[in-house]
Amino acid sequence: MIPLELIPLLLLIVAFLYSSVGHGGASGYLALMALAGIAPAVMKPTALILNLFVAGIAFVSFYKAGYFRWRLLWPFAMTSVPAAYFGARVTINPVMYKIILGICLLIAVARMLYKPKKSDKDNRQVSIPAASILGMVLGFLSGMIGIGGGIILSPLLIVTRWAGVKEASAASAGFILLNSLSGLTSLYGKGFVPDKNMAIWVATAFLGGLLGSATGSFKLSESGLRYVLSGVLCFAAMKLIM
Repeated sequence: MIPLELIPLLLLIVAFLYSSVGHGGASGYLALMALAGIAPAVMKPTALILNLFVAGIAFVSFYKAGYFRWRLLWPFAMTSVPAAYFGARVTINPVMYKIILGICLLIAVARMLYKPKKSDKDNRQVSIPAASILGMVLGFLSGMIGIGGGIILSPLLIVTRWAGVKEASAASAGFILLNSLSGLTSLYGKGFVPDKNMAIWVATAFLGGLLGSATGSFKLSESGLRYVLSGVLCFAAMKLIM
């Protein structure tokens, strides 16, 4: 069990690592809250709020660097945004929630350790029908569980050769931002009240997001932290699933 006093420091580390690859970090935040014994009803909206700040920072950073491509985002976003809204309104059994979250954490681990090789082949055009279906599925999942969906979208864009690494990170950051905002809008309509620790959690995640999205050095230390975080996520996933 993680003491609540350690959560701000751990949030900073998680936000740093995730934002460095264009993600909001919701899967990491959810893992920390699960290990701290926080109720699922609080976990989901809290992760979405933190996502807004960290993914927003990452998006601005990648956008300024010239990596954002609207053509990569809109085919997914046009179905994911409404799906995230309705997904957030779904209340599922706490046991099932933890199992689904555990599976998402294992996907997050794979993404954290995944290092795509550079390819000399040209990128392909995004298939709009496929992107629409995938966007709807990822959007609904992101709203229902409290993740942004980028942890699945970015490797998908790379594997299908729809985007390079940097372009995929930029598109994922925008995808997470839109889905998180849609899910939160739905939750606030249901009367969600933020946790009393939200201000300090947002501040530390925001700082981690700034550092992660801006840094371009300290490769070795960042790599080491990725392995540590992957271990924590694996432990949390097994704990949730079992």
